[in-house]
Amino acid sequence: MTENKKTKIDFAENLLKQNQYGDAIILLKELNEEFPEEESIILMLSWACYDSGNTEQALKYLNMLLERELKRKVFTGFAFDELVRIYKQQKDFIKLVEICERAAAAQPEDACLLTELGNAYLQSGRAEKACEIYKKLIEIENDNPVYYCSWGEALFAAGLYQESEQAYLKAGEIDSDQSDRYYYKMAVLFQQAQKHDDAERFLKKCLTVNSSNPLYYCSLGDTLVSTGKMQETFDAYDKAVHYDGARAAMYYNRLGNSLMKVGNFLKASDAFKLAITYESAKSYYLSLAEAYRCMGLAEQADVIIREVDKL
Repeated sequence: MTENKKTKIDFAENLLKQNQYGDAIILLKELNEEFPEEESIILMLSWACYDSGNTEQALKYLNMLLERELKRKVFTGFAFDELVRIYKQQKDFIKLVEICERAAAAQPEDACLLTELGNAYLQSGRAEKACEIYKKLIEIENDNPVYYCSWGEALFAAGLYQESEQAYLKAGEIDSDQSDRYYYKMAVLFQQAQKHDDAERFLKKCLTVNSSNPLYYCSLGDTLVSTGKMQETFDAYDKAVHYDGARAAMYYNRLGNSLMKVGNFLKASDAFKLAITYESAKSYYLSLAEAYRCMGLAEQADVIIREVDKL
């Protein structure tokens, strides 16, 4: 790098640090015309445009760099990484899939690029295509539990629940010391799909591996709320408090909120009262008052509000 070029680049960097994007862009454009093959200048120019709010121009420069990256045997991926980040932020999944497909086609054995492509397919709602990519990753590295989890998530999104279970179970088998983590991921998918019996089944599997994790008890309690098993619900939350008493108020407040969502205001009030016994937080009193109002007990709710005003 010539001394003159280095001086100009340093000056442009200082301008960017001072948020003087307009002047920095003018200088960087001049440098780009003078040194069109210098990719670090184009990358700086794209960042300057992006930080100045001109995302469209930034994307043009990054795509220009991506074209060069795709032609190399060794894929550097600087522009690719930036484009992936921006398209994700913009939720432009069509463009995201497009550049991921191009990158994966240029480097078909690159596991990182295949992972990005699988994720892009999944985010764009193309679960079947995501399944194909994750299956290919497993063929490349069949002892990686992360790939099995990704495959399981894609299979679930495709409606293949039994196959999804098998993928998560395989992940737990590979990483047996932390199998509960993979069971929990499966449980969360079932919870999100309102398949509470299956969620309960996997949460109990979590607890057979790690019986002292309060998160698992709280999640189990939330699932039991949805199936109407009130005694078991409170028992699960009591267990969470047993293993993590410092967060007792937070746990019972969470339980109260879960019960409010399903319209069980009486039991929700019991949960909020338990939270208050551990911590006299204003938000817990307000939640208790709301539970009373939902039960038609406006006078009792008003009493609570007056108590809150004294805190």
